[in-house]
Amino acid sequence: MNKTRSKNMMGNYTSTRNNKIKTTFSNAVLQGISENGGLFVPINLHPLSLKVLLELSYQEMAIAILKAFIDDFEEEEIANCVRKAYSHTFSTSNVVVINPLADATLLELYHGPTSAFKDVALQLLPQFMQTAKHKHQIKEDTYILTATSGDTGKAALEGFKNIEGIQVICLYPNQLVSKIQEKQMLTTQGKNTQVYAVKGNFDDCQRMVKEVFNDSSFNKKCLDHNIQLSSANSINIGRLCPQVVYYFYTYCQLVKNKTIQLGDEINFVVPTGNFGNILAGYYAKKLGLPIHQLICASNKNDVLTDFIRTGTYNRNREFHKTISPSMDILVSSNVERFIYECCTQDSNRVKECMDDLTKTGSYSLLPDELELLKKEFKSYTADDKMTKQTIHSCFNKTNRIIDPHTAVALNCYKQYQDETQDKTHTVILSTASCYKFPTDVVQAILGITLSEEEAILSIKKNSSEEIPTNINALITMDDVYPNIIKQDELRDKILERMK
Repeated sequence: MNKTRSKNMMGNYTSTRNNKIKTTFSNAVLQGISENGGLFVPINLHPLSLKVLLELSYQEMAIAILKAFIDDFEEEEIANCVRKAYSHTFSTSNVVVINPLADATLLELYHGPTSAFKDVALQLLPQFMQTAKHKHQIKEDTYILTATSGDTGKAALEGFKNIEGIQVICLYPNQLVSKIQEKQMLTTQGKNTQVYAVKGNFDDCQRMVKEVFNDSSFNKKCLDHNIQLSSANSINIGRLCPQVVYYFYTYCQLVKNKTIQLGDEINFVVPTGNFGNILAGYYAKKLGLPIHQLICASNKNDVLTDFIRTGTYNRNREFHKTISPSMDILVSSNVERFIYECCTQDSNRVKECMDDLTKTGSYSLLPDELELLKKEFKSYTADDKMTKQTIHSCFNKTNRIIDPHTAVALNCYKQYQDETQDKTHTVILSTASCYKFPTDVVQAILGITLSEEEAILSIKKNSSEEIPTNINALITMDDVYPNIIKQDELRDKILERMK
């Protein structure tokens, strides 16, 4: 570890596996993951005033909310990060778009440079990292290691593209992302980026990154070459806190358009595989947002649904390749942060659970821990058949074309309604453009199989939504073939870039 970063400065962050650690936001962002493999979490979050936030633009609200998380940046430093992240990078000035959908609200999070919700955080994380490096006077290069199930990769590659002093290595599971997602990554224009397809699934990619972080001798070798390792995955707290903003922004917009009254509770349905996006909703609730229910939407890889319902996390199950590949995950890293809450911030208990997961592939919560989990979350599952039916019915009823991840969320919302009869106003998080999964979307709507180019043009013909610029540029591009590596080759690839 770098000398500056290894100091446990007094700050508002600790580790899920060692709560004796006290450090700052900038240190947590640069380090990515704590020394013993734990994740950094805020120690204190104080409620915010909704009345103060109500009249703010998205950018202004981001500054106000990020101040609750960032303990060692000046306000102007935060504002500068936000300005750089959100000026001229999104197709809408307020970063996200909110639209009615039947009896709910659709929160469109895909209007950034790679047409997925990851852009909201991954345009900000590079700014956080540069500011933190300047604050700590760090001259060494930073190597960003990123595992992706489809969307994080391109968003990280785009966010960190050509930033001086930063190199990006992106891993994705070979043949387990959509063709558009793969082409987005493989056609990156960054001079400081490298993309590898891994023989395995997303969990293998994520494990490879964590193993490198936890390899002290390899970290020392990197430091000997003046290189620091960090992450752009949501294990990095700098990825997580920007996502809290759109929960507050959506609520305030619903108040302003008189869908709800100030103080009313609302629900959020979140399609999630790594538990980061929905955890951001939980942090929003801790900051005072009136949330009645957070609803976790899973695809056929339903490890989160089983966990929330039973309290047993068990990754010893069949891995399914689905049409919602960004959720094809069996080891959800951010669950660890919520277990820390369930265990009343007992880091020894968290470490016990994580050790069990490593050794046996499963762990179980105690009864009082499970009670808190069930209080905060509901969870439902939609397999591919249900997902396709939902895409089809949504188009027929509303003339709206949604991507498979959004369809999983919408289907799970209907299941929740049928089970609870809850009339609370509900927001569906739409995490990706339908143009990122064109063949599956067209197959669901029209029942025919088209090439990607034909499918994109078919969606355009049947939709009022424009083809995103970044996807339009891919249509006529020749196929690009991946550089495939084995699961034990990441260290070698890092060393190659050092030379």
